[in-house]
Amino acid sequence: MEKNIEKVLLSEEQIQNKVAEFAAILSEEYAGKNPLFVGVLKGVVMFFADVVRKVTIPCEMDFMCLSSYGGTTTTGNVAVKKDLSVDIKGRHVVILEDIYDTGNSLAFLHKYLLSKEPASLKICTLLDKPERRKPGITLKPEMVGFTIPNEFVVGYGLDFNEHYRNLPYIGVLKPEAYQK
Repeated sequence: MEKNIEKVLLSEEQIQNKVAEFAAILSEEYAGKNPLFVGVLKGVVMFFADVVRKVTIPCEMDFMCLSSYGGTTTTGNVAVKKDLSVDIKGRHVVILEDIYDTGNSLAFLHKYLLSKEPASLKICTLLDKPERRKPGITLKPEMVGFTIPNEFVVGYGLDFNEHYRNLPYIGVLKPEAYQK
C-alpha cells in the first residue's frame, strides 16, 4: 500500500490532535444533553471511533449508510441504504463525517435528519475539500478539522476500491494507482 502513496497529507499525530480538540469541544458543548453521534459509513469509522472514545460525557451512537455511486462515479442521486435505528425527534444530534467533498451526500443527510425534528443538528467533518463542491451547495459544517486541496486522498477510513482505509494517516494516492 505504501508504495502507492505520493505523500502524507496529514500525519497520524495531526489527526489525533484534531480528534482530541473535537472531543473536548463536543464534551463541553453537549454536557448534560446525551447527544447522539451519527456516523456515515464506511469512511467515518476510524474518525468516529476515535472521537467518541475521547468524548467525556454520556452519549449514544448510531450509523447510517448512504449511496450516491454507480460503479466508480457519482450519480448525484443520494439514497439511504441504512437508516438510523433510533428516533431523533427532540434529540441533540451530531453528524461525524470523514470528508465534505461535492456536498451532495451531506446536504441530503442534513435535510433528511432535520425532517426528523431533532432538538439540534451539528456537522463535524474531519476533512473539507471545497474545490470539489457542487454549485448550489451552501451547507457549512459547524466544525471542520482540515481544509484540503483537490487531491485523491486515502487512509484513516478513506479508500480507493475498499483499500487503504487502514492507514493511520491521510495520504495522497499516486495517480497511477487509480488511473489503471
